[in-house]
Amino acid sequence: MSEQISKPNVSPLNEQVKELLQQRIQSGEYPALSQLPSENELSELFSVSRITIRQALHKLSLEGLIFKVHGKGTFVSKPKAYQNITQLQGFAEAMSSTGHHILNEVLSIDFIEAPLKVASKLKLAVRSQVTEIKRVRLLNNEPVSYELTYLPQEIGLKLLEKQVDLRISDIFTVIEKELDIPLGYADLNIDAIQADDELAQLLSLDINTPILRVERLTHDANKHPIDYEYLYFSGESFQYQLRIFR
Repeated sequence: MSEQISKPNVSPLNEQVKELLQQRIQSGEYPALSQLPSENELSELFSVSRITIRQALHKLSLEGLIFKVHGKGTFVSKPKAYQNITQLQGFAEAMSSTGHHILNEVLSIDFIEAPLKVASKLKLAVRSQVTEIKRVRLLNNEPVSYELTYLPQEIGLKLLEKQVDLRISDIFTVIEKELDIPLGYADLNIDAIQADDELAQLLSLDINTPILRVERLTHDANKHPIDYEYLYFSGESFQYQLRIFR
């Protein structure tokens, strides 16, 4: 069945094909490292010439979405996302603005006694209850990060009370928009570790693969700590970017 293509005077045919292929890649219909149909098959699918297909594929290649293997064909690149850390943004907030599709797999939401370090970071009394949230973040349907988040108990109770869907929402966005708590700043510590059995399984990596670990303590506008978390990123799929001035 052929894909609907608009008339040439709307936008160039190769650009339309490129956008349709990009949508299929980002939706997961053509998953990372999968092989795309041949030029002939794409030509029939979109009812356009092979030259148009080549032009569309060339544009996707320049954007790093696909790559060619001589003698084998064209394949979908594993997505690599970039987040600027000069701004305090949630992962979905940052990635959505660059056209990536984000979904979260919520592993658990529990109320537990705060570990000593968590209580200290959030300035809570020893043995205080906190909300622990575990999520795997999916970028274009591929696991890219694991988040272990700790919030004061009252924040977690409000999240449940408002029935916030954490599969599609950033916690930062929820805190500001749903709970009406403006955020101020965050302190970050970044290092590299090796993936243990659990992280390797969650991120679909080999054991001992180097991964990026971010420790982040976020404060509200009144400088009170409100969100303490560990973010574990696959180095194959994600980079932080920072511009600094002398």
